[in-house]
Amino acid sequence: MQSTTPHPTSGLSIDDALSWFEVERQQLARVLSELSARGADAADVYFQHSRDNSITLEDGIISRATTSVDMGAGLRCVVGDQTGYAFTEDLSTPAMLAAASTAATIAQGSAATAPVGFHRGPNLPDRYPLARRWSEVSVTEKIPLLNRTAELTRALDPAIIKVTVSWADSDELVAIADLSGRIHIDRRPMSRLWVMVTARKGEQIQSNSANIAARRGIDWFSEERLQQLAKDAVAKTMILFEAARPPAGEMPVVLAAGASGILLHEAIGHGMEADFNRKGTSIYADMIGKQVAPEFVTIVDNGTQDHERGALNLDDEGTPCERTVLVDRGIMASYLHDNISAKHYGVQSTGSGRRESFRHTPMPRMRSTYMENGPHTREEIIASVDRGIVAESFTNGVVQIGAGDFTFYIKNGWLIEGGKITAPIKDINIIGNGPETLRNVTMVADDCKLDSGGWTCGKDGQSVPVSQGMPTTLVSRLTVGGENV
Repeated sequence: MQSTTPHPTSGLSIDDALSWFEVERQQLARVLSELSARGADAADVYFQHSRDNSITLEDGIISRATTSVDMGAGLRCVVGDQTGYAFTEDLSTPAMLAAASTAATIAQGSAATAPVGFHRGPNLPDRYPLARRWSEVSVTEKIPLLNRTAELTRALDPAIIKVTVSWADSDELVAIADLSGRIHIDRRPMSRLWVMVTARKGEQIQSNSANIAARRGIDWFSEERLQQLAKDAVAKTMILFEAARPPAGEMPVVLAAGASGILLHEAIGHGMEADFNRKGTSIYADMIGKQVAPEFVTIVDNGTQDHERGALNLDDEGTPCERTVLVDRGIMASYLHDNISAKHYGVQSTGSGRRESFRHTPMPRMRSTYMENGPHTREEIIASVDRGIVAESFTNGVVQIGAGDFTFYIKNGWLIEGGKITAPIKDINIIGNGPETLRNVTMVADDCKLDSGGWTCGKDGQSVPVSQGMPTTLVSRLTVGGENV
């Protein structure tokens, strides 16, 4: 029986969703038949429609406003570990059949059976319901939020000489059809508000920023949330006038709760993505079941957190998302799997197959990666350090996935002397190795939080939105690139 019932996570039936792409069921069946005509272990068509809006306010003037619409389909044929892929922005029958034929060129063998009818995938929890879709919100409703954010920011300190507020929102619809005849539908919102501040004191000029992002609607941007964003941006900027670079050398480093999750994501999380391990390029390739951290360390990648930037109802292969424990009380428990790596390892996909758009193949990616609470407190951790630093906000880093070596740049932090925070610090690097850093975790606090910023993860030329976080965590030693004394 063909379902025309609206899908609970998108509000659209199969026919409604296909109508966005001006595609009919019969046409889709022909395309899947062509895609699998030479044989296939799996095949799918990934439709995507996205509408993105952005606005930039500089010193009270709208300097940039854009709207873009992107639509197309990616066609994939999988044989063993090999993938044939093609995409098209032209969704006419001839264009899609040509793309299907191109993707199918890797296959050899008997033709797979294409579906004769379609049914929707399983009902899933909707992790990002909105009262109003972004496509229903006019630009005239957004501009007052930017103006108010700029006003709140400027009012906080007379030293501020420039405020830039950037806005972005998107409304994305995906529909994934596979050889079983299932069609998975998901409608994915996203929003982000970013404040950049420049201040001057005498001849000294400092700049910094803060941002918030989530799969939320316009009602989320309350007066209280705008006030907190302005305060965060200004505080991170003004403290730089007092900050200095600390002495260089190897020392204990306290990773602050929240934003320090970037180090966990980059230096450790990527090494736990299954494709790197399947190819033997990750240092964790033979570590399943082995101790990689102290027993009070548990690391999770979770796609099920409501409204988080990294949340997903289902991944880009149609697999429901889950909470995946990567390190369970110090023991390496799992990799992050897409369908190909899951079949290779003989396990179930973790719902981690993600892609930037219909132009790209899916691969194992993180969603929301964090360390769970430990047995200590932040105060205990600070008091235990005689001489070290707190790493509070990170701006960028470089990581070698194979060896796990990393360098991260810290914009804001604090000096610890005699078990007390004594002075702000800035503009330093921390240098280390991911697996070694994990082994050198000596204390983990009970204050885990996710960073609210709009993090985007890059891998093999693809970018996807993610979340990350951690509790206050003490690493017994890392190399700090500060001032030589």
